[in-house]
Amino acid sequence: MSAKIHFRDYNPKQTILFPQRLDKDIADNDPVRVVDAVIDNLKLENFRKLYKERGRSPYHPKMMLKAVIYGYMNNLYSCRKIESALKRDIHFIWLAGYEQPDFNTINRFRNRVKEEINHVFTQLVIILAEKGFITLDVEYIDGTKIESKANKYTFVWRKTTERNRAKLMEKIKALLEQIDEAIAQDNAREENGQDFTPADLMDIADELNRSFGKEPEAATKQEKRHRKEKERQIRQLKEHASKLEGYDEKLRILGERNSCSKTDPDATFMRMKEDAMNSGQTRPGYNLQIGTENQFILDFGLFQSPGDTLTMIPFFNSFAERYHKLPGKAVADSGYGSEENYRFMDEAGIAAYVKYNWFHREQRMHYEPNPFSPQSLYYNAEGDYYVCPMGQHMKRIGTARSRTESGYVTESARYKACRCEGCPLHGSCFKAKGNRIIEVNHRLNEYRRKAGERLTSEEGIRYRGRRCIEPEAVFGQMKYDMAYKRFRHFGIDKVEMDLAFFAIAFNLKKMCSIMAKKAIKGGYCPKQNQFMAIPIILYAKNQRFKRYSLNMAA
Repeated sequence: MSAKIHFRDYNPKQTILFPQRLDKDIADNDPVRVVDAVIDNLKLENFRKLYKERGRSPYHPKMMLKAVIYGYMNNLYSCRKIESALKRDIHFIWLAGYEQPDFNTINRFRNRVKEEINHVFTQLVIILAEKGFITLDVEYIDGTKIESKANKYTFVWRKTTERNRAKLMEKIKALLEQIDEAIAQDNAREENGQDFTPADLMDIADELNRSFGKEPEAATKQEKRHRKEKERQIRQLKEHASKLEGYDEKLRILGERNSCSKTDPDATFMRMKEDAMNSGQTRPGYNLQIGTENQFILDFGLFQSPGDTLTMIPFFNSFAERYHKLPGKAVADSGYGSEENYRFMDEAGIAAYVKYNWFHREQRMHYEPNPFSPQSLYYNAEGDYYVCPMGQHMKRIGTARSRTESGYVTESARYKACRCEGCPLHGSCFKAKGNRIIEVNHRLNEYRRKAGERLTSEEGIRYRGRRCIEPEAVFGQMKYDMAYKRFRHFGIDKVEMDLAFFAIAFNLKKMCSIMAKKAIKGGYCPKQNQFMAIPIILYAKNQRFKRYSLNMAA
């Protein structure tokens, strides 16, 4: 049986509310009309599940969504400022049908839809692809670090926590050595080398309390002194258990990270580009990754690791989850050029226009490679050996394996020269004693060779040139034009919700800008007339709501 939810009346057609002349003051190509038309055609049936069947009729989610998104388009990220605009700004009043939810209602709506707002963003990107603004075939990827709402002095460091915990364990062991009760000795774990848990310490303290209560009342001063000492030890043991629980909780929150914030445990301390004092001070924040095309945001993701290398594969998985496909081409800078990323793109059929570490160095006019580097030595694939500058063969002696932070195992072949003693090039070739040993990752070298061929091709040069004006331009507009330099929520789930609202508003604002420029130039925007002629559609499930009518006289 379907839910009987009744939203408050909301009339997108404002001819009843305002005189016709006032309605005409809002131009046909005004962004507020585009927002109204686009959101009216989004499928928001899942929003119904977020409301209760009983109680007072809530504000219609379409009206709330329009008000919040239009507020973000106008750099209004505070619920109080959106509330004020709904009372003063004619565009907000027209869009909301003179509904005036307060800031608490707006904030509750944002938190209510934090799971579904990502699907709204995906719907909008698919609409942009259908209208010809984007193709979803190429993705320009880049990342930036945005500061969290947490204070910069709320840091928790892994090394400090582990060091303090180790000191506390020593104090606990010393305290247990002072306690000569049998129960303390039975619970001691020095033989097997295991650490105590807070529960273990509390059990020891409780058992000591029980045994202590069975003792007769102290009669002499020595017995009273002994009793007070036992009470102090039990009290101290409980304090140590409480501190140990705090350290264990901090280590649990840290996980694999080296730092976090006390007030925003999901934030990691990173070095930000916006450093006015050039002090290099770390601040709590998130690593924001975005994928763009034609300066539209195709996908976004928040990561807790400062580096970009480990974010690429999860970011591709996010793209596939949204659009049930992977992009045909990926363009990124050298921060993503690892063997793991190249292999993923190669096996997934993605053309990787991704730079590697020394790509820019190779493109310089007067670039001369180091003749002694492993990349410059001659390699005989059939015999599997290298030839050093003096002509002697470097034979393979084994394989070196290493594991990345994500768990990926890389393999490098090791080659060793036979006679390096007395070689006239010894000082220039290498500095170590004995015969020279080199390690070569053949798989990574092959991926880099293919990437270099793509990047230097005509198509690769075009993608490389455009990458500078794709995600970089989006970050510039985000931080300086739209003043979105710092997150305004605690917790990664709420930050993702806020970022999804911003991404929707950014794409709508970009679409309106393109349509306006095309209209001024007298050109044709891809199917722009379809946006302006979008009818207001009432889905079948929405017919159960109250009809959209608004009679102010009543």
